[in-house]
Amino acid sequence: MDTASLTFTALFCALLVLGLVFRTVLASRQIRHVARHRGAVPAAFSDTISVAAHQKAADYTITKTRFGLLEIAIDAALLLGWTLLGGLDWLNQALLSVLGGGMVQQLALLGSFAVIGGLITLPLGWYASFRIEERFGFNKMTTALWLGDLLKGALVGAVVGLPVAALVLWLMGAAGPVWWLWAWGVWMAFNLLALVFYPTVIAPLFNKFEPLADETLKARVNALMQRCGFAAKGLFVMDGSKRSAHANAYFTGFGAAKRVVFFDTLLKQLSPEEIDAVLAHELGHYKRRHIIKRIVLMFSLSLAGFALLGWLSSQAWFFTGLGVMPSLDAPNNALALILFMMVVPLLTFFLSPLMAQLSRKHEFEADAYAVEHTNGPDLASALLKLYKDNASTLTPDPVYARFYYSHPPASERLTRLQAAA
Repeated sequence: MDTASLTFTALFCALLVLGLVFRTVLASRQIRHVARHRGAVPAAFSDTISVAAHQKAADYTITKTRFGLLEIAIDAALLLGWTLLGGLDWLNQALLSVLGGGMVQQLALLGSFAVIGGLITLPLGWYASFRIEERFGFNKMTTALWLGDLLKGALVGAVVGLPVAALVLWLMGAAGPVWWLWAWGVWMAFNLLALVFYPTVIAPLFNKFEPLADETLKARVNALMQRCGFAAKGLFVMDGSKRSAHANAYFTGFGAAKRVVFFDTLLKQLSPEEIDAVLAHELGHYKRRHIIKRIVLMFSLSLAGFALLGWLSSQAWFFTGLGVMPSLDAPNNALALILFMMVVPLLTFFLSPLMAQLSRKHEFEADAYAVEHTNGPDLASALLKLYKDNASTLTPDPVYARFYYSHPPASERLTRLQAAA
């Protein structure tokens, strides 16, 4: 290896080790902190949350965090296996010997990489659903449904992903030095189209969506949306209970395709007033332009990412420094894409606190909007029920929460709600 390759290898290893240390320390802090506060319900919640529910949430959090440590270790081992230990180089050379260089070989490399990685991590997904989630009473899936979801997800990924990947690969080879700008445009268009078509084309492949039948609740929801100046394509109930006992409500779609979706579990758990408050919170994200802001941020970051990929894909040390020998007589575009997708998370991991802080800020703003248009105590009681039913710990480690939590911890959120009310 030349000096540039060795330097990049050292940087890669340093980022990998640093990320592993950070993740392990943060997870260990979370486990210790939650375990230390397992015995007693925080005073602010002592009248509403039982000791049994609090301890269930603590046990669930600790179990998931410990399992996360195993996933961290396996992900790191896979990353090393694909890169410095030669896995991706071997796969690329094997496909080149069979298919030769060209678009078919590049798509085969992308597909094979995705399939092999998916198969290796498949047992982790099964254990998470059928051991952890089932142990705490959340999993409602059968093995047949789980396998069906995997098959449908793979088919959707192939039907949708392969044409997009083929177009990006073609641009990398045909659009000249600024191919990355054209590829970014394709990626941006794909994401915008996904926002429009996902609710009506993709999501119904996995869940059943039925129009909200409760006329009284429908009238309340329509009145709330009218007060807030919001129009939706329809109100739907999703059969989330066939997979999980977790509850949620959300808006999906973009522009005229927006629709309101309630989990059936949510409608069973909350009162009409609480549903109003939760829906007003979701409306707050739209009215405060959080969705647009996140889209703009995502596109800005992806533009920077494509620009970086455009530069790295032309540097031989980017390949050799990660244990891959680029071809001299065949395109290396698929290799560059795969290596970039594996390396970038090592960098973006350290941006997690900034993204989490922005998300928590948006959640506070949406809560404030809900208080303006509904009853603050109704939102507080709804959140308490959801924290309880989803077994969300009331006592997360503060550092862990600042680094990872996209939603504010319960104590901070409810304190802010009380002040706003």
